[in-house]
Amino acid sequence: MEKGITNPRIFTPPLRELTEETSLGYACIDYAEIILKKELYPWQKFALIHSLEIVGSLESEWRFRFRTVLFLISRQNGKTVLSEVIASFFLNLLGAESVFGTSLSLEKAEEVWEAVVRDQEDTPDLKRDIERVSRTNGHKSLMLVEGRRYKVGAPTRRAGRGDSNDLVMIDEIREHRDWETWSAATASTVAKPNAMVLCFSNAGDPDSVVLRQLRSQAIAKIDGTDSNDFGGEVDSDTLGLFEWSAPDGAKTDDPEALAQANPSLGYGKLTMRALLSIRGTSPENKFRSECMCQQVETILPSPFPDGAWDGGIDTESFIAAESELFYGIDMSADRRWTSIGVCGRREDGNMHIEVVARRVGCDWAEEWFRTRAARGPMNICFQERGAPVSGLAEQLCTIPNINRVAIAGPDLSNGWGRFWDAIAVSAPEEHRGGLKIFHLPQPVMDAPAKTMQLRNLGGGVELPDRTKSPDDIAPLYCCIMAFIGATKTSKEKKIYQSAYASGSSLAFV
Repeated sequence: MEKGITNPRIFTPPLRELTEETSLGYACIDYAEIILKKELYPWQKFALIHSLEIVGSLESEWRFRFRTVLFLISRQNGKTVLSEVIASFFLNLLGAESVFGTSLSLEKAEEVWEAVVRDQEDTPDLKRDIERVSRTNGHKSLMLVEGRRYKVGAPTRRAGRGDSNDLVMIDEIREHRDWETWSAATASTVAKPNAMVLCFSNAGDPDSVVLRQLRSQAIAKIDGTDSNDFGGEVDSDTLGLFEWSAPDGAKTDDPEALAQANPSLGYGKLTMRALLSIRGTSPENKFRSECMCQQVETILPSPFPDGAWDGGIDTESFIAAESELFYGIDMSADRRWTSIGVCGRREDGNMHIEVVARRVGCDWAEEWFRTRAARGPMNICFQERGAPVSGLAEQLCTIPNINRVAIAGPDLSNGWGRFWDAIAVSAPEEHRGGLKIFHLPQPVMDAPAKTMQLRNLGGGVELPDRTKSPDDIAPLYCCIMAFIGATKTSKEKKIYQSAYASGSSLAFV
C-alpha cells in the first residue's frame, strides 16, 4: 500500500537539532498518546516537533521560536486532530489561560472545540479540572480551574476581541478575503509574550490574501530573499511554514506527487484508490487545489512565455514623478469585484503597472475617482464595449477632470499585442528587446498573469477571456487597459501631477 510522505515539501528549517530539550513537540506527542490515547500519524508528529520548536532552555528561560505557524495540506489528512491535540496540550500541560479558535464558519470551529471538550470529559485526569462547559449557540466555551478557558468565534472583524489569548487557531485561512478577521484575532495575542497563532488550510486562490501573504513571506525567508508583498505585515523571523503539496507541474495521477500532498495516505482511511476516484469526477483545478494542495497559478499554462511575468518583478519599481498617469478600471465576470490599476513611465523609460485599488462591488469607484480628480485631471482607460465594467466606466467619465480613454476594436487587439510584447521581453529565453513592463509582486495580479486564458479571434489574434479564466483577471486587465492608454497616445503629452508626488493615490485600498 502506498504511504504518504512524512516530511513537507516546503518547510522552515529548524535553528538547531530538534530534541526533547529544543522542542515541546515531543512532550505534546507523549501527551496525545499517553493521556488522550490518540495514535498520531508520522506527519502529525513532524508538525508538532517542528512547530513547537523553542529558543532558550527548558531548564531556565525559553520561548516558542514561532509566533505564527502556517500548515498547508490537502483535505482529509487529519489537520483537525492536530489542532485539537495542540489546543488540549496548551490548556492542560502548558497551563494556557486562553485559547481561541475560528474557522470558515462557527460550526467548523465548534467541531474542534467539541472534540477537545469530549477528550477533557472522557479523561479522568483532565475531567477534574472542568469548572463549566457552556454549549449555548454562538457562545460555546470550556472553563477550567485557575481561569483557563477555550472559546470559539465566527470569522468576523470581532474575532477574539476583548480577550488576551495564548493560542489562536485559524482554520481554512484560504477563505480570508481581507485582513479583518486576521487583525482582530491576532491582535488578541499581543499582550502574551509566548503566544502562538496556528493557521490551517489547503491551497488558496488569488483572493486568499492572508494565506498568500503569509506563504510569500515564509518562502522568502526560507529562500533568503526579501518579500515586498502588500497586505498585513508579519514578522518573518517568527513565521513558520510547513507545506505538504505536490510539486509544480506534477501530473494528477502521479503516485509520488499525491503521496507528497497527502501524508496520511496509507496510515488511516485515506487510500490512493479513493484519491484517483475523486480525480476522475472532479474538475482538474479543484482536484489540484484540494487533493494536491497546489496553488492555482500552477494549474494552467501561462499566457506569457515561461518566466516572463516573474522576470518583470521589481520590488523597487515606481513611476517617475514627471510621468503622466493612466488609470485602468475593470470588473470581474460575476460583477462582484472592481479593480483599478495605474500605468506610467519609470525614470529609465520603461513602464510600471500596479493595482492600486480592489474592492467588492462598484459603488465605491465613483467616490474614489471623484476625490482624486478634484486634485487635477485624470486619464481613465477601459474596454469600451462588451465588458462588465463598460457601463460603469462611461458614468465615471462624466466626473469633472476625467479624461475618457475608451479602448475598442483595433486599439484593443493592437494594445494587447503591445502589452504581451512588453511582458515577453523579460522571459529568460526570449532574448528580445523593446519596451519593458515592470511591476511589484501583487498576488491579485500575479495569479491571473499565470492562469489567464486567451480566446482566438482568428488570423492569429488573441484576447484575454475572462469567462474561461479560473481567476478574476480584472486586477491584471485594468493594468492592461492603463498600459494600452499610456502607449497609444502621442508622445507630446501634458504633464499632470504624479500620484506619487501627491502621496495618496497609489495606496492599495
